[in-house]
Amino acid sequence: MFAAIYCVQPLLPIFASEFNLTATESSVAISAATGTLSVSLLLVSWLGNRFDRKRLMTISLLATSALVIAMALASDWAAFILVRALIGVAVCGVPAIAMVYLGEEMDTAALGFGMGMFVGGSAIGGMSGRLLMGLLLEVVTWREALLMLGVAILVNAIGFALLLPKPRNSATGVLSFPEFLSNLHHVVSDKALRLLLLCSFLLMGLFVAIYNYVAFHLLAPPYSLSPAAVAPIFAVYLVGTIASATIGSVAGLVGRRKVLWPMMLVIIAGLLVTLAPPLWAVIVGLAITTFGFFGAHSTASAWVARRSGPARAQGSALYLLAYYAGSSLLGTAAGLGWSYWQWPGVVASCLVFALTGLAVTFRLAVIPPLAASGGLAPLSSSAPER
Repeated sequence: MFAAIYCVQPLLPIFASEFNLTATESSVAISAATGTLSVSLLLVSWLGNRFDRKRLMTISLLATSALVIAMALASDWAAFILVRALIGVAVCGVPAIAMVYLGEEMDTAALGFGMGMFVGGSAIGGMSGRLLMGLLLEVVTWREALLMLGVAILVNAIGFALLLPKPRNSATGVLSFPEFLSNLHHVVSDKALRLLLLCSFLLMGLFVAIYNYVAFHLLAPPYSLSPAAVAPIFAVYLVGTIASATIGSVAGLVGRRKVLWPMMLVIIAGLLVTLAPPLWAVIVGLAITTFGFFGAHSTASAWVARRSGPARAQGSALYLLAYYAGSSLLGTAAGLGWSYWQWPGVVASCLVFALTGLAVTFRLAVIPPLAASGGLAPLSSSAPER
């Protein structure tokens, strides 16, 4: 699913050339999918209890595979963007439902690690989509590469349907619209959850911005790399897989308040390293930024699932709405930095987002846990929120 969302990222320079677009205009290929995804997540969080969680995720996978194939066949840029928008709608069934599925099916003590593994899976997906596209461009056209990805997602959907255990602890029944609104209010009335939503918005915005424009940076002088040479650089996403599982577990042991703000400092350090001229420094900086992002994301997403209590589905949906809204808005906005100051302009934009996020995480660190503060959402077990 995450490969379907981000597979076009290494293709942005090709789209800019083939469709006569600016770098910012070509980045709409990402924003179109993440924008509709962010809005669709709320609808799925409301209606998701009407359907079996496994069946809903399987249908989402099948629809995504069909749309990726349709994307390869799009006749012009307008049609391409329309299909990208529909992909955002189709994809939403997996991230929204998977986070709820994990929250319901996993023991509280294992949730941090489980959510970390899920986020790590998203890192592998994002990496594979980018890496696969870049490497395939050496031997096939970008349309043929997208056709191959569509078939790969179809195979994945079949494996998913065969291997995923059926839900045992899913909340069932139809959530009325007033109850849905009540749950949304339940989440946004909690100060810590509001700050976590803002943190999600900033995190994803800066992260997508860096990866949206790094290909433009490396294709241009003094590096002048080919698309196939740029593609292996996306393998630094594997660092995110390690960070998600490792930092997710650490946060569960020592407390999320003690982990989230240091991850923001890691992101800031990584951004600064990418400003150094040598190619190896750009790659190392990307790896550091990726580690910090996935460590922060796995920590924040588990924190939202834990703190939202009975409104977990809406809490996770709002978190992901903010996450993908950040991708759409900030990821594209940073293109203005590229237009005026090239790579330093992109990094400067992302540093503004990261420093704002650091201030948010400092504030989160001093907000008392629900068990101590008598917060709105009752905890699902006797273990204290940390």
